[in-house]
Amino acid sequence: MSGPSWTQRLFSGFRRTSEKISDGLTEIVGTTKLDDDTLDSLEEVLIASDLGAGAAARVRSRLEDRMFERGADERGVRAVVAEEVAAILAPVAKPLEIVAFPRPQVILVIGVNGSGKTTTIAKLANLFIEQDYGVMLAAGDTFRAAAIGQLKVWAERLGVPIVSGPEGGDAAGIVYDAVKQATATGIDVLIVDTAGRLQNKRELMDELAKIRRVLGRLNPEAPHDVVLVLDATTGQNALSQIEVFKEVAGVTGLVMTKLDGTARGGVLVAAAEKFGLPIHAVGVGETLDDLRPFDPVELANAIAGVRA
Repeated sequence: MSGPSWTQRLFSGFRRTSEKISDGLTEIVGTTKLDDDTLDSLEEVLIASDLGAGAAARVRSRLEDRMFERGADERGVRAVVAEEVAAILAPVAKPLEIVAFPRPQVILVIGVNGSGKTTTIAKLANLFIEQDYGVMLAAGDTFRAAAIGQLKVWAERLGVPIVSGPEGGDAAGIVYDAVKQATATGIDVLIVDTAGRLQNKRELMDELAKIRRVLGRLNPEAPHDVVLVLDATTGQNALSQIEVFKEVAGVTGLVMTKLDGTARGGVLVAAAEKFGLPIHAVGVGETLDDLRPFDPVELANAIAGVRA
């Protein structure tokens, strides 16, 4: 028996977020006209659902212009929320494309410890394997023995090669070796894990700069992507992480994980609205195929709780 479809998993993953919005809407929609007070309350509900001030203001202005003959109904308001969220997400919904020539395409994956970074690397690798790309992993988070061990386990499960070194080893050296091996063996995609400590920004900056210099010597285009993994359960804190990592690491795109464990899934919308960075994939579960690129309309419907 096959499990639930991706759409079902998406709706199930965003259930707590859409319920949070629903609970707020139930209190304010009814037979009343949408006066300023009602619209203020609605805006507050959307901000409290982590959608961000920009998205909330867009929904509010749409509803101000809209006439509800018998007052607002929850379904109508939800539809407007879904439409505005889809409009915000459409420009950023961009899957990671493997286009580098010469190969390999080098993807640096960054994120704070605990964000699900190492597991996300495995899920991304799985996505590429499904598309018939040759994948190699590099254990560049040499700061933690656990990260190296975890990545080795994933590489074995996925049946892909991995380049690693000892705990405390030189991350740039590992990346150098990995690119050389990947080039020699015709690998399409090299996914590099990196240290996730933000406590010392300078140290992290120096390490990433060193990795970039080493990559630049082998291929001026590399790294082709710098992907930041965010844990949706951290809510607004995810936005400050984007801010810091953009400055420290030159982030080119985002992956958001753990959307199934939180009522704060709206932060995905806030991130899109505020930063406009590509969002390559979203994660709504623990299994390897629970990370996927998304359709903005489908995702917006899941957030707003609108069933097609």
